[in-house]
Parts: sequence; C-alpha cells; structure tokens
Amino acid sequence: MLEAGLTPKGINHRITRGRLRPVATGVYAVGRPSLTQHGRWMAAVLSCGVGGALSHTDAAALWGIRQTSGAIEVTAPTLRRRSGIVSHRGKRLEAEVTRHQGIPVTNPIRTLVDLAPRIDRGELEAAVNEADKLDLVSTDELRAAVDEIPRRPGVAVLRSVLDRRTFRLTDSQLERLFLEIVREAGLPPPETGIWLSGFKVDFYWPHLGLVVETDGLRYHRTPAQQVKDLRREQVHAAAGRTTLRFPHAQVNFEADDVRVTLTDVVHGLRGAVSPR
Repeated sequence: MLEAGLTPKGINHRITRGRLRPVATGVYAVGRPSLTQHGRWMAAVLSCGVGGALSHTDAAALWGIRQTSGAIEVTAPTLRRRSGIVSHRGKRLEAEVTRHQGIPVTNPIRTLVDLAPRIDRGELEAAVNEADKLDLVSTDELRAAVDEIPRRPGVAVLRSVLDRRTFRLTDSQLERLFLEIVREAGLPPPETGIWLSGFKVDFYWPHLGLVVETDGLRYHRTPAQQVKDLRREQVHAAAGRTTLRFPHAQVNFEADDVRVTLTDVVHGLRGAVSPR
C-alpha cells in the first residue's frame, strides 16, 4: 500500500473505519470481517514475505488432490515464525512456484514431492491419480521430472510409487486395494481402465484374456446395472475372455481369498490361446 502511494496515516484511517482489517503484520483483509479458506491461504503466504508460496498439504488442497488439516503450510526463501502457520525454508523456489486461483503455490510436481515422505503409499498413489485425472500433471511427466530433481526428501518415495512395474492408474480406493493384492500375489500388473468391446473394464491381463471387475458399494445393485453386467460378461466370453468379479467386502475384508482365487485362475489360464 505504501508503494501504491498510501501514507501510514491513510492506512490507519482505513483501519479505523473498518475498510482494512488487520490479519497479520502488514497483511489486511479489505472490507470484510471474516476470511474464506482461500483468503486465509493468501494471508498466510503474504505474511511470510516476498517469494513465499502455499506448500505441502495446503498446496495439495488448493490443487484439489488432497484435503488439508491443521496449521497452514508455506514455503519461503526466509523463515518467519507466524501464529497458525508452519513455515518451511525453500531454496531456488522460484522455478517451482506458480499461481492457482490467484494464490502463489508450489506447482503440482513440487507439491507431490513434498507430500511423498509424509503419507503412506496408498495415499500417495491416490494423490498422483487425482493430479493426473485433473490434468495437473500426467504420470509420464511426473516420472520424467522426478528423474531430473536433485536428491531431496520425497523423491525416492515418489519414484518408487511411479515405477512402471508397480504403478497403474486407478479410479477408486477399492481398485487400489485390489492392485495391492495383485502385488502381494507376485502377479504381473494388469492394464487398468481400458475399453474392450465397448465396455470399460477395471483390470485386464491381455496375455491371459483375463478381465477383473471390482464392484463398489454404490454400484451394481440395480436390476438395470445387473443386466448390463451380465451383457458385459457375455460379450467378453464371446471374445474368448475370462471374467472375474470381486465385490467390495471381499476385496476389503477377504484379501487372502481373493489372492488365492486370482492366483489359481491366472495359473489355469497361462499357456492358453490368446483371445480374439
């Protein structure tokens, strides 16, 4: 405001009249007594000085890939202690900061790297999936970027999750649980979310002609959906494909049974003629 030509007296006058409401040292809300979440994020960034950016869990929340909780996290070239803010010092931050909805924030790649050492593998896969679905960064772009990032906490964890041999995009936590069963069984990873004969399938092993569907709690209950499922399986059978279907409860609570069934079917299909 001083650079814009206001005097300290003019600023104090606006504060007295309620047109400016102090939020932090040198940071003011204009004309309203309360702040939205976006307002709190912006105030936190401004209070941490020039070059600061929303980061970590709050950056993930702003990008829409993960929910936030607790104190607001900001990364800046110089550490400043502020109430209600967790500040991190970041070197060479400029290249990894952009603006989203008007707020300076670490870009999706930096955000995922910062998250990686803090959350478990399943949560990290979910965040990567969400970033891809929102077109923030594709897994191929993320994998290439991670290979170029100097050694930093989170890089190795993220690289492991992105390993082509183990990572596949999924649409739900149920499907991620199933992929964990596949890994534990020592089976090759399937293709996910592809279209076969006009139907989108959850998992597919092309060399085996094996389709696996995982049924969530909210789906496949209506008569119309059940008829569609039967038609889908009939089309796959006509094409020489085998279909396995596992409901939510079985994947979530009977993982051992799912693993045994899947392994037995895979062993039985190996060496069979490829489907048409």
